[in-house]
Amino acid sequence: MTSPLDQKLSAALGGRTAQAFQRGLGLETVGDLLSHYPRRYARRGELSSLTDLPIDENVTIVAEVLEVRSRSMQARRGTISEVLIGDGRGTLTLTFFNQKWRENELRPGVRGIFAGKVGVYRNSFQLAHPDYELFDVAADPSAAKAWAETPIPIYPATSTVASWQVAKAVGVVLDTLPELDDPVPDAVRSARGLVPYRRALELVHRPAVDSEWGAARKSLKFQEAFVLQAGLLLQRERLRATAATPRSPGELLEGFDAALPFELTGDQRAVGTEIAADLAGDVPMNRLVQGEVGSGKTLVALRAMLAVAESGGQSALLAPTEVLAHQHLRSIVRTLGPDLAARLRPTILTGQLPVAERRKALLAIVSGSSRIVVGTHALLGDAVTFFDLGLVVVDEQHRFGVEQREALRVKGAQPPHVLVLTATPIPRTVAMTVFGDLDISSIAELPAGRSPISTHVVPLAEKPGWMTRVWERVAEELAQGRQAFVVCPAIDESSAEDAPLEAPATADTVARKRATVTETLAELRTNPLLEGRRIEALHGRMSSDEKDALMRSFAEGRIDVLVATTVIEVGVDVPNASAMVVLDADRFGVSQLHQLRGRVGRGSVPGLCLLVTVAEEGTLARERVDAVAATLDGFELANRDLELRQEGDVLGSIQSGGRSSLRLVRVTRDGELIGDARLLAGELLAEDPGLERHPALRAALDRRLDEESQAFLSKN
Repeated sequence: MTSPLDQKLSAALGGRTAQAFQRGLGLETVGDLLSHYPRRYARRGELSSLTDLPIDENVTIVAEVLEVRSRSMQARRGTISEVLIGDGRGTLTLTFFNQKWRENELRPGVRGIFAGKVGVYRNSFQLAHPDYELFDVAADPSAAKAWAETPIPIYPATSTVASWQVAKAVGVVLDTLPELDDPVPDAVRSARGLVPYRRALELVHRPAVDSEWGAARKSLKFQEAFVLQAGLLLQRERLRATAATPRSPGELLEGFDAALPFELTGDQRAVGTEIAADLAGDVPMNRLVQGEVGSGKTLVALRAMLAVAESGGQSALLAPTEVLAHQHLRSIVRTLGPDLAARLRPTILTGQLPVAERRKALLAIVSGSSRIVVGTHALLGDAVTFFDLGLVVVDEQHRFGVEQREALRVKGAQPPHVLVLTATPIPRTVAMTVFGDLDISSIAELPAGRSPISTHVVPLAEKPGWMTRVWERVAEELAQGRQAFVVCPAIDESSAEDAPLEAPATADTVARKRATVTETLAELRTNPLLEGRRIEALHGRMSSDEKDALMRSFAEGRIDVLVATTVIEVGVDVPNASAMVVLDADRFGVSQLHQLRGRVGRGSVPGLCLLVTVAEEGTLARERVDAVAATLDGFELANRDLELRQEGDVLGSIQSGGRSSLRLVRVTRDGELIGDARLLAGELLAEDPGLERHPALRAALDRRLDEESQAFLSKN
């Protein structure tokens, strides 16, 4: 039976309104609309602040009309009506052209909600032709008091769909919405003092007092966490219910280990033992290995590939970029040695391969002669068929969505084992929320001989003269036969790098000119300190062949300084690169800076990382940079990053590069709630694995999976 929440908005609101909501807010069903929760609540008797309004952004404010005046336009015929509104602390002008009738509605003393894009005219804030809705004070004093104290929901809105238009649409839907089955079981809801689902929707959208929307949000937040955790646990159990081909290590791995010129770290051995136990089982492995930059995760994955190859099985390594895929292939061939490489025939498949090479690679994959296949998204194509896919290794999970993992998984005759690698240490709450369907292993111990990296902040706000010393230090490193990276947040002034930066934009960073690859390249080539040095640029607009050729030249020592964007963030391995300068470091996120820093100090000489910033002390931007300079511990930084982001979208960048699908739950502050929800969901599924006794939860899970599938399809 179809749920009322699955009804299309066109049926509930009419086609024209539904189309506006779909285009402006991405809302298509009644369920979408009702889960578009208010972002805050205002009061009619409590005016909102008009100070520090963001220029060129759409705002919704509650204010009182103070003054109305009209004047003739000078350049053409007609009048301008100017309405001054205020809140006792600031004022704002509403401007209307040739609409003198507005003066009949907007009289001094009238209060209302006003929405529009903030502009500046003659050094004053203004809204030109804003939308508004005025409050109608009741004649009855007691009714007026209640009216003044009733919270006004303020919704996330756009220039085409105002907050009160959302409120009106929600009201229309709620007026005819029947009782709803609650995804949270009665016993759980009762024990936690939660409001029933239908009542919670009513109270979150149409509260009479603040305590009502507070209770509603508490209930809806727990429901969201509970459904998410139940879905992740159910997915995990479904995978465990399928049969996989056991893969046990033998002489291939024994010979490989015996030939290694170094000892594995304790963490590598421990994680290797966990993976070996998973591979030997008859259910598919589904494990995430998170490890510090340079901790040897790829070696752990290669040892798993050898265990699979022992029985003739194949392994596919999915890399996020062509540069990294080629680097992985070279590293695997080098690490295996000539004899093993000849037996296993590592092969690469990317979208940029010439036709003849692509056909050759596809044949090696389908025939099974290549037992190790490295590739990019090209591996997901329909034309790619494996002979016996036994293991899927996903490098840098945060670059891929769940659907892409699944696209590779279904290429096995039986479900292959899955090993996910990430160099971004993940706090527990994020891991539970994003990777709850995976077992998690950690490698924190660095291999012996890894050189330390010293990190320093170059605070140009306080020490503007230090920039010269930055290039002097780079020149000193080059004089000793070493190489350097210089990282910029943008290619040129016209556009940023292909992938968005992790750091949230602020008014300061938006206004400030960015350091760019093109300008920095030109400056460094004319810098007397670097005279005679070969300096080249690398960025995301280059073709894969160009990027790969440049990285090879840099790795072989034919380039002294590489000026790049975050395209070098993941996996680039040049042992002779000892120095890195990150310009506008405050424009990057904490984990990004930690990843970038990991590109130096990979050889026998110490690494040097200089984080250049104009952010002032005490600002959040400066705190991020200072945090990275204070420690090399990626796990400590991951938790610090979570604290600094506050309401930032942590999940989006980690899960699939998109916007977080969470509505009320925040991993930054709801760790205990997420843990409780996971525990209760686990107990429920243990008693009722098929959810036959909980159809409402089953329906909620199906609805969430459908939302994620639609989001994936819209992005691809």
